[in-house]
Amino acid sequence: MILRGKIRSDAPLLVLAVEEEAAHLDADLPVLLTGMGKVNAAAAVAAALATGPRPSLLLNLGTAGALRPGWAGIHEIGTVLQHDLDTELLRTLTGQIYGAPLTLGTRTAVLATGDTFVAEEAARARLARQADLVDMEGYAVAWAAAQAGVPCRLVKRVSDEAGEGADRAWRDAVDDCARDLAGWVRREFA
Repeated sequence: MILRGKIRSDAPLLVLAVEEEAAHLDADLPVLLTGMGKVNAAAAVAAALATGPRPSLLLNLGTAGALRPGWAGIHEIGTVLQHDLDTELLRTLTGQIYGAPLTLGTRTAVLATGDTFVAEEAARARLARQADLVDMEGYAVAWAAAQAGVPCRLVKRVSDEAGEGADRAWRDAVDDCARDLAGWVRREFA
């Protein structure tokens, strides 16, 4: 976990997984780099919220794989779910719902979060039945924000098609994604 700047109650806290995604952000807003994956994201957000003032908003920015043809550019997420937690099986075992999808607003984009970098066609096709995009941190950030009572938005830039070659495509696209996300932040919070 790396925190650049100080968390302020009058400003959003920008939450990203890695430096490559944050490369072009201006220095006037605080930035939390969590590391990749749900555990890193949830732990970093919880630690940041526990140690200082609460930000006005947690804004999770980052890259995402497109699960369906035609998805490109920047998307604000309306619903986020965990694709690697068998919520239905856990409900039948315990009668409790763990990891239910989270609704973040009126946007229609659905994001599936899991601790797997999706880079093969069968996984992409399976996930496309329930979501539009896939990432590795969004659900964890949204869940930690909800637990702390802090508003949260997820904004993702498509970096790849979450299939064969997605790893190479991500490496090739991440700088353009970071530039586009930084531009979005400047427009939204100018």
